[in-house]
Amino acid sequence: MNNSGLGTWFREYVYIPLGGNRKGKRRTYINLAVVFLLTGLWHGADFSFILWGAYHGFFTIVERLGLKKQLNKTKIISTIYCFGVVSLGWVLFRAQDTLTGFRYIARIVMPWRYSSIGAMPVSDYADGKTLFIGICAVIGAGLLKKIVPAKVAEKWSGSVIEAVYCVGLLILCLASIASNTYNPFIYFQF
Repeated sequence: MNNSGLGTWFREYVYIPLGGNRKGKRRTYINLAVVFLLTGLWHGADFSFILWGAYHGFFTIVERLGLKKQLNKTKIISTIYCFGVVSLGWVLFRAQDTLTGFRYIARIVMPWRYSSIGAMPVSDYADGKTLFIGICAVIGAGLLKKIVPAKVAEKWSGSVIEAVYCVGLLILCLASIASNTYNPFIYFQF
């Protein structure tokens, strides 16, 4: 076993012993569902974690059923899809309980329904520091390479300047997290 980590453990000790993908498509989907449900349960006995595992299992199965071929046709759509699915999944994972998670997701997906009820000012969650880091992240995620001429982008890619930019952005993000409130590492809760 070269790789280490939770995913490798579940693959080696759950997915493969269940038959992996060697016993037909239907059995493969059942095996994936079992693995993701157990992954959610491993994170905690709260229903939110089990739902989080089922959620990711569902999207893994849907992608294997053909969605992945469609997503691979365009990088922009696949990136937006991935960001949306993972972000909503993290809401379930981090919410205090399942009902709170669903309420957050409802506000994210249908913000117009909640605009007059206890509306949170944008300044509460999107201050100047957050906006600056967001812009830097978008630029660093490849937007800059699309805007500038190809020769400049090639020089930037893998350069010391790019490394300094990424490390600087990481330091800004860590400083932002550390300066706001006490945020213990998430796995300290388990």
